[in-house]
Amino acid sequence: MKKRFLIILAFAVSLYSCSTTQQTVSDDKSPLKYQQEAAPDSVNFETMLEPPEGWHHWDEEITRFRGISSDIAYHKLLADKSPQKTVTVAVIDGGVDTDHEDLDDVIWMNEDEVPGNGKDDDNNGYVDDVHGWNFIGGANGENVNHDTFELTRLYRKLKEEYGQMKSSSFTDKEKEKYLYYREIKSDYEDKIQELSQQYKNIESIEQSKVQAENILNEHFADSSYTYKDLQNLQPTSQDLNFAKNVMLYVMENDIDSTLIANQKKQIYEFAKYGYNPNFNPRDIVGDDYENKSERYYGNNDVAGPDPSHGTHVAGIIGAERNNGIGVNGVAANVRIMAIRAVPNGDERDKDVANAIRYAVDNGADIINMSFGKSYSPYKEVVDKALAHADKNNVLMVHGSGNGAQNTDTTANYPTDKYSSAISDSAATLWLSVGATSWKPNQEFVANFSNYGDQTVDLFAPGVDIYSTMPDNEYKFQEGTSMASPVVAGTAALIMAYYPDLTAKQVRQIIIENTTQYSSQQVTVPSEGNPQEAKQAAFAELSVSDGVVNVYKALQAAEQMSKK
Repeated sequence: MKKRFLIILAFAVSLYSCSTTQQTVSDDKSPLKYQQEAAPDSVNFETMLEPPEGWHHWDEEITRFRGISSDIAYHKLLADKSPQKTVTVAVIDGGVDTDHEDLDDVIWMNEDEVPGNGKDDDNNGYVDDVHGWNFIGGANGENVNHDTFELTRLYRKLKEEYGQMKSSSFTDKEKEKYLYYREIKSDYEDKIQELSQQYKNIESIEQSKVQAENILNEHFADSSYTYKDLQNLQPTSQDLNFAKNVMLYVMENDIDSTLIANQKKQIYEFAKYGYNPNFNPRDIVGDDYENKSERYYGNNDVAGPDPSHGTHVAGIIGAERNNGIGVNGVAANVRIMAIRAVPNGDERDKDVANAIRYAVDNGADIINMSFGKSYSPYKEVVDKALAHADKNNVLMVHGSGNGAQNTDTTANYPTDKYSSAISDSAATLWLSVGATSWKPNQEFVANFSNYGDQTVDLFAPGVDIYSTMPDNEYKFQEGTSMASPVVAGTAALIMAYYPDLTAKQVRQIIIENTTQYSSQQVTVPSEGNPQEAKQAAFAELSVSDGVVNVYKALQAAEQMSKK
């Protein structure tokens, strides 16, 4: 999922309105004991600024953190069992660091391909695809890094066709397309204006932060004040009250000069690449872009120029467990198939469709898709690929999106619903995942997450998830991009221990065995002023009404496998 504008932007509004390898699960380090040791003795979610690493694996009854109960599942349910199958999970993303110390032993290997010999040994159409394939690279080894947004591509194409034409000369069919062009043009111009306003907001936040720091430094006589000091501060002036509110928010959301600089850089890149109709890097790939049925193009560089997002996703799914370093993935006995199709910008429908087909045709059991966009001009091409996965018993897991929107009314593509040109039905082996946070109060649903009582199947932890990053690094990140692999990892774990279950049964088990919070009231994610956000029952935001639970899902899988 593309980088999103962080909660920092909401602050601007609120501030101024205020082959099967068996792998026995190691018990050298008891997960249950680890939970009890790592969890704070007492938890005050109101004052906690950052959760412990790995909180998403924890069990609420033991730690009070609303994790997925995977640690306790390994300890109590799987300690005396061995996985019966190696499960392959395709990660369609921006790239994966296959040499990472916590991933190198779980990367998928195409055993029918001889590495580096420049030949297509297995005759699948892709040369030297040892760990997967890159659909946004050229045969010469060059790669697409930045690309435009789909809205920009639509605007450019339609403007060339209708920008200079007079509507009075149109036929009825041409007039319909012209009206669509006007709609796209309006959406595009709104985004440009929004981008400009966002930059102004960030500058305002930066100035407010500097002003607040100066006021507080003078008040405390030095800069060593803490978050607790600010909470206990009783302002004696309007300036001091302003400084207190600003710095509390800054501390709560980890806003520092680096984050502000990154936000400015992101806006600059959006303007230079994403919303620039004159930018088109597709020549790098060298395919016949207008031929949507073309499948064999790209290169075997599955890392690409920026594998940070995909590496983080891969680690959540299957980072090596109990190896004494890094993090534990949700799934044991998993292999990560790296497929690069997502640039810094919007992924293209042709590449997404081919990535899905590659995953299916090369043995993936599960496909994780932590990406999405608001427009899909060649949806039929993607739908045919989804149908291909459905037909071949491959489970597809998709992040619901970071737009804080209701996907019952506003689509985030790809979707499981086929276009009318394909079928009136939908993909059956599909899970759409929203994101929850580690806070059990009204902030339980991540403030950026899309939701939908009919279109989002379930939720999973997606805020402050600690996982792998390129060059043997680790980092907290957030997004439905992080929630989706939590569910993909859960599905992989079930498949590894209960290989007799079909993808349809695994999907059913996950949805029917979530943790329910029927009485929980939450703030409904919204792009508007946070102070005007609505409250709703958590159960109204997804199909299952709950959060993925590994422990309950494994118990259900055990029972279903005996039938």
